[in-house]
Amino acid sequence: MTRTLSALAVAVALNSFGNFTASADPLPSWAESDSRDRIIEFVAAVTDPQRPEYVTPAERIAVFDNDGTLWAEQPVYFQLIFAMDRLAQMAKDDPSILTTPVLQAAATGDLKTVAEGGHDALIEVLNASHSGVTVDEFQSAVADWLETARHPETELPYDQMTYQPMVELLRYLRDEGFKTYIVSGGGVHFMRVFAEEAYGIPPEQILGTYMDTTYDSADGGPVITKADGIAFVDDKEGKPINIERTIGRRPILAGGNSDGDFAMLEWTTAGDGPRLGVLIHHTDAEREWAYDRESPIGKLVDGLDKGPDMGWVIVDMAQDWSRIYTGAN
Repeated sequence: MTRTLSALAVAVALNSFGNFTASADPLPSWAESDSRDRIIEFVAAVTDPQRPEYVTPAERIAVFDNDGTLWAEQPVYFQLIFAMDRLAQMAKDDPSILTTPVLQAAATGDLKTVAEGGHDALIEVLNASHSGVTVDEFQSAVADWLETARHPETELPYDQMTYQPMVELLRYLRDEGFKTYIVSGGGVHFMRVFAEEAYGIPPEQILGTYMDTTYDSADGGPVITKADGIAFVDDKEGKPINIERTIGRRPILAGGNSDGDFAMLEWTTAGDGPRLGVLIHHTDAEREWAYDRESPIGKLVDGLDKGPDMGWVIVDMAQDWSRIYTGAN
């Protein structure tokens, strides 16, 4: 009798747990909306073996941009702020490194002058602040910066300005058998410092822009050192090229927020079978920033104009997210 009652109690407990798990909200920071419903329906369709849209776990690849998609990107990309802060610190020890007006402006935090210099100025700042050190030394410097640096407007640590709804989406996808990747224009060595803790994405699943590097086994080596020059820019058409080269499978889900992500979403959703593109539209001027067509950072034109006809989900941040940052309510 006791054994029967115990077995019955276990069965009831397991059944209750199963009902709780099934009813648990996988995206609690997403408001009830068409965007949320479409994402959940897509995941349900491709993970149910009884449905015609079923996709095997090996093919459940999801790729996401980082800046403006998984964390904020205003007033400029956070990696550029790091580069300017690092350059200022380096100049304290050796002022002679500030050999040009652009470097002098960057070291004083003059974003306007750096921005006016365009792509060439950005490369100049990155070369001066990122090269000539080993990858280990560089990543140690990034980790130290993340410990102390604060955003000029929110006053939050930069790695707490990750988007809570997107962290939930990444977790939800992995719980449903997806493999999640970052495919970003940001520097690969920069992102690999924080992405595993912030997003649950390990270093080997992070694709990004990378500088030239050298290998040296002499003088206390072996070491890999970051050199001057950009070896590969992981942006626009470079994103699908890098995915094909590195991952070797066309994703079935891609997320971005700007026209720099358009080619990645276009290539992803052009494949056979069920596909989904997700664009984060920055519409929330109160809790974050509102920007799209005219913004020099995160410009979004083609995605807004063409994405709906391609069946992409356009996430309205102000309406679809009940919470923005992981580090603030």
